[in-house]
Amino acid sequence: MSGHVLDFDDIDNTALPLVGGKGANLGELSRIEGIEVPGGFCVTTKAYRAATARIEGLAESLAQLGRLEADDRATLNALAARIRALIDSAPIPEDIQAAVKARLAERGECVPYAVRSSATAEDLPYASFAGQQETYLNVVGADAVLRHISRCWASLFTERAVVYRMQNGFDHQKVYLSVVVEEMVFPEASGIMFTADPVNSDRTTVSIEASFGLGEALVSGLVDADLYKVRSGEIASKKISTKQVAIYARPEGGTRQVELDTEQQHAQTLTDQQILRLEQTGRVIEAHFGRPQDIEWCLAGGKVYILQSRAITMLFPIPQSDDSQKDGKNHVYMSMSHQQQMTDVMRPLGISMFQMGIRKLASQPIVGAGGRIYMDVSRDLSSSYAAKIFVYKGLGSADLLIQKALASILDRKDYVRTLPRGMSFGITGGSLGQILSGLLQALSVYRRNDPGLVDQVIEANTKEAAKVAKAITGRTGADLFDFIVRDMDIEYRQVVLDNYGIGFIMLYAQHWLNKTVKNMPGEEYATDVLAQSLSNNVTAQMGLELLDVADAVRKHPAVLTYFEHANDTTFFDDLNAIDGGADAATAIYDYLDKNGMRCPGEIDITKTRWAEQPTMLIPLILNNINNFPPASHARLFQEKLQQADATAERIIRRLEHSKGRRKAKQARKMISLYRNFIGFREYPKYALMQRHLVYKHALQREAMRLASLGVIHDPSDADYLSFEEFRQAAHTHQADQALIDQRRRDDTLFQRLTPPRVITSTGEVVTGSYDTADLPDGALIGVPVSSGIVEGRARVIHNLQAAQTEAGDILVTTFTDPSWTPLFVTIAGLVSEVGGMMTHGAIVAREYGLPAVVSVENATQLIRDGQRIRINGTAGYVELLD
Repeated sequence: MSGHVLDFDDIDNTALPLVGGKGANLGELSRIEGIEVPGGFCVTTKAYRAATARIEGLAESLAQLGRLEADDRATLNALAARIRALIDSAPIPEDIQAAVKARLAERGECVPYAVRSSATAEDLPYASFAGQQETYLNVVGADAVLRHISRCWASLFTERAVVYRMQNGFDHQKVYLSVVVEEMVFPEASGIMFTADPVNSDRTTVSIEASFGLGEALVSGLVDADLYKVRSGEIASKKISTKQVAIYARPEGGTRQVELDTEQQHAQTLTDQQILRLEQTGRVIEAHFGRPQDIEWCLAGGKVYILQSRAITMLFPIPQSDDSQKDGKNHVYMSMSHQQQMTDVMRPLGISMFQMGIRKLASQPIVGAGGRIYMDVSRDLSSSYAAKIFVYKGLGSADLLIQKALASILDRKDYVRTLPRGMSFGITGGSLGQILSGLLQALSVYRRNDPGLVDQVIEANTKEAAKVAKAITGRTGADLFDFIVRDMDIEYRQVVLDNYGIGFIMLYAQHWLNKTVKNMPGEEYATDVLAQSLSNNVTAQMGLELLDVADAVRKHPAVLTYFEHANDTTFFDDLNAIDGGADAATAIYDYLDKNGMRCPGEIDITKTRWAEQPTMLIPLILNNINNFPPASHARLFQEKLQQADATAERIIRRLEHSKGRRKAKQARKMISLYRNFIGFREYPKYALMQRHLVYKHALQREAMRLASLGVIHDPSDADYLSFEEFRQAAHTHQADQALIDQRRRDDTLFQRLTPPRVITSTGEVVTGSYDTADLPDGALIGVPVSSGIVEGRARVIHNLQAAQTEAGDILVTTFTDPSWTPLFVTIAGLVSEVGGMMTHGAIVAREYGLPAVVSVENATQLIRDGQRIRINGTAGYVELLD
């Protein structure tokens, strides 16, 4: 396979470097029994490289293109045009011309061809690059074919192709072009077929678009094609469109547009029999490639010809639990990533350790898919009793759109009957005995109402984490992994089970107060204020304590100068060597000693922690210096505390006046319980992260050991192994490097996928929707989680390290986790795409008294950075003001 020209029969998927994605797929298609592919050949990338290597000035222009940024459009477009001109005007070398002419002569000089571009970065399972290079139809004669081969080569540098490669991280000088020369078929009809529904991703549905003539009319948008959907061998739906024009080939070459007569405009393009035959053909092709396909087809002389097939790259992978692979039933998966406020991609080690940590809480399987985590909730939905509790009682505070999506499944009674039976209630929080023990503990917590109880728990667990850090030191191999497994069980008991009573009282007090103030005019959202300035909310404290770090830094100009070029490796040594740096170093070190286990996406153990990269704090510290005067921590805490105290006294007085002293006394007790224990809601995750940082450092040392032995290529390879695979590699000193490398590539693909909140075992993405009645025109609806109305400048922020906000700004982001808390001190309000009443952003927003609306779909796309917006945290919507 080293020549300038290869016939389709000589090509399979291993030839991709020589014939590009389109050429490799055509070679594979031609090998499938029963699939008709027009004959043809590929002019290889070897020919492209040989031809372009001789073009004077091309190498310099390509090097210059590689140095440009995608947003420098004027320079980029001019340079791309120059490169195209250089390639298009250069003569094709004689040996390549001869090879092409020989293939054409074998087929007949007057045979018309489609001449198509096929790049090595095209029609790949992880990047389609569809439509980035050119295609030419009905090309007749050797000279015309050769001319269009040059044009295809040049089209590798259209503006759209150049920008697309930049956006997807492909090097212009490492992407080559093959040219497919394929015999033309003159079809009565043509179109596109997806072997998974492109609307909802359901893999059981084949979607077929069809129009008369060549498919270019459909692709170019000239016609509104018929749309047929086939499910399980039966036509499920048809949409017959008005097709005013069609494109046909000219006898002398090229194409022409023809207006269809009235009868044909409204006719069904394909017969029912042809539709079902196409569906069967699509399933055969899908089975060959092993994944859903986007297929170009045409119908000529009663035969179905396949012109191209490529993977549908943007389908989210279907979660697979052990149950779903055994019982043959339909299954429904709910996103735990949304509930955990972390929809970024997680690596395999992170997913597996999350599964290990939650296995005591989750009564249903937790599985990874697309770099995210999902729970199989099928059994909860199959029981009407369990569904009422799980869907309608348990999910509203976590993510309302998940609740609405699952509710829509419950409305599909026939589908629910196909789910496995048996109820589990999703996250149960332990055995019945453990729950009863927690209730007994709750009685003690209620009677004592000791505000120091949470502090005692925090102190005990901090000491325990230090003991674990000491005990894990020096462990390696099986001993290390066994230790982590044992300690995760102990950790779960110490952090969660031993503190059930606090959790029960926290939720009981919250429920009582919400119910009590609900019907008190003007006090409906009083619990938001009562949650402010709590002494034991570790996450809220984390934000305020960074104000103290800012105070220690602002006094020293040399430290501020060093921050402009700080180095993580020598960070504290460098600080201690400059004027005032010791004070700053002490403040930062103390802060990290308490909070260093935190970072964006902290539920993934592979994420870099603040303690490992202290420079991540610099933007947040500078943000505080720019927006707050010295001693703001105490002032802000005291202001919010006074508001909370005033609200508490006002509620008690009103209840005493309206309900009597007994009710007022009960309210005082409940407010005290609420303020003493609601901050504990944030602590378990904090304690788990303390322990996980210890595990992480030990696993990193083990990864370095395996890399030094050559078991893995690089210590970071361990992130792409599950915990059990990592354990086996440490035991056997063998690892599947090919699997690791594939998972690295998958990681790149997963970054581009939007994780669905709910997905079924057939791949159907199920969505929920809001009731938009009575909203201002153009408002974006979400879930109100912290009351109040505020206007301000939207700051759309995806990366915490790039965050620059000013007082009064409204943070707009995909999700927040505890690492974002320091930013909450600055902002005036919060809008996020993910979240619910009891997720992190909502809790901290209430603690800081910030209006907040969460679960606003596509907020970061619909709201422009710098745009003025108004958020209504009471009613749950966002208005775009300019």
